[in-house]
Amino acid sequence: MEFLNLVLVAPIVDMIEYPSFFIEVVFGGLMSGVMYSLVALGFVLIFKASGVFNFSQGVFALFAALTLVGLMTGTVPFTLNKSLPELPAWVAIILTFIVMIGLAIAVERIVLRPLVNQDHIIMFMSTIGLAFVLEGLGDTIWGSEVKALDVGIPTGNFLIGEIQIQIFDLWAAGIAAFLVVVLAVFFQYTRTGRALRAVADDHQAALSVGIPLKNIWIIVWSVAGLVALVAGIMWGSKSGVQFSLSLIALKALPVLILGGFTSVPGAIVGGLIIGVGEKVAEVYWGPLVDGAIENWFAYVLALVFLLFRPQGLFGDKIIERV
Repeated sequence: MEFLNLVLVAPIVDMIEYPSFFIEVVFGGLMSGVMYSLVALGFVLIFKASGVFNFSQGVFALFAALTLVGLMTGTVPFTLNKSLPELPAWVAIILTFIVMIGLAIAVERIVLRPLVNQDHIIMFMSTIGLAFVLEGLGDTIWGSEVKALDVGIPTGNFLIGEIQIQIFDLWAAGIAAFLVVVLAVFFQYTRTGRALRAVADDHQAALSVGIPLKNIWIIVWSVAGLVALVAGIMWGSKSGVQFSLSLIALKALPVLILGGFTSVPGAIVGGLIIGVGEKVAEVYWGPLVDGAIENWFAYVLALVFLLFRPQGLFGDKIIERV
């Protein structure tokens, strides 16, 4: 009885007695969830176009952030003893996006094109290899030290009653919401979006009706590169550009399991659930187990979903007739 009181009653009493603190915890979780969702969006884009989980999306965000920092600070690649003019943030962002488009074209030519009509597991393994190549390339070009990133996003905080709100978090939420709306409209109402869905269903059938597979893949990887750039900017501005950013992919996987691998809005909802859940669990139940709930909470929740709703909250239920 004492154990149940400690685990169930005491945390709920704390939430009721200190509502302002509880709201702060929830809001912080929502903002963390938004950051997870930005990475998960890239996974959804690739999966909708190829039916393959792109393990390299987290490294895409890292590579984009490294390139952006290098352009903004005038750092010459490969640590040569020279320097270039420092570029304004908006110019560096545009040039970085061009670099990500070039990377998308290279991925299509070198990695994807030889694997058309191959098993999905082969393509999945190729994205793991791509992740290691890009991470090593980024380390070689820009160095492995932590880099500060400032693109002019407002920082600081303000109070609403007794609740403290981070201005940066509000910007991140607004940018994520804008991306979700744009991508949802793109996939649902544009000709290219419908072609992407057709390619995901069946590569051979899409080719037979005249859909240019290589062009579709370049488009979707370019868009995924843009999403990775936005995610890299948000994460890099918040915690610095460091190689641990590539591990975001591991946290994005539970987000996708909750929201559904084929749903753009699901990536956002899944991220918010994970963000709030892990923050609340860490603050109110963490002391009972000496903390660290935040590290494994998302994976336990994903396991529960796999047992009872494997397609996720917004994923399409697959029915196979035999």
